[in-house]
Amino acid sequence: MKFAGKTAIVTGGSRDIGRAICVKLASEGANVVVNYNSNEADADATVAAVEAAGGKGIKVKADVTKPSEVDALVAASREAFGDTIDILVNNAGGLVARKTLEEMDEEFFNFVMQLNTTSTFLACKAAVPFMPAGSSIVNLASLAGRDGGGGGAIAYATSKGAVMTMTRGLAKELGPKGIRANALCPGMIATTFHDKFTPDAARENVANSTPLRRQGKAEETADLVAYLASDEASFITGANIDINGGLAFS
Repeated sequence: MKFAGKTAIVTGGSRDIGRAICVKLASEGANVVVNYNSNEADADATVAAVEAAGGKGIKVKADVTKPSEVDALVAASREAFGDTIDILVNNAGGLVARKTLEEMDEEFFNFVMQLNTTSTFLACKAAVPFMPAGSSIVNLASLAGRDGGGGGAIAYATSKGAVMTMTRGLAKELGPKGIRANALCPGMIATTFHDKFTPDAARENVANSTPLRRQGKAEETADLVAYLASDEASFITGANIDINGGLAFS
């Protein structure tokens, strides 16, 4: 129970990797704030899974691209579980759509940056004042941030590359306060993200090109998040850690 008595906020926590993270943290004793934006039923299911894992959870609706709603998310956490926030997992984000440079306009590019990068900034800005020494930030970046992503993913890859660099900057700035910041760079993880945006043939090709010959699982990503958030990783900060089955090496 490495997170007993601790509070975690997980943005985009209602499904897939976000849900797996919430459940993993709860199974280790954390109080979990499940953030969602549009699908309340999924958030309810995640809270139920958190409680089934032995933790306490609440759902909080918030658009994490909007400062006022992020502030309300943090306020809801403090009201439910006390003043401090021990773990912040910035998981909210998405590809939105695959668009080439020719196809996308400035509005689309800016929206993807807001969804993936600005949301991470806003959550950190709102939560850090309530994070004591020993706290941890874990950001969800992507392999796309390292290699530019697949077709039509310029905006997404750019936003995730920015998250990786932000993570390094956060580590330097917050380290003297005893707060660590790290990020994950997942490769092909079996989620509804790829159900929606990646054709089955492409997924099979990626899996067959991976030394482990398969896609990753959301639960495996959650295990790494929990490790980085824990005292077991107390001397790791500013790292962008690959989790891709050996598909690519940094």
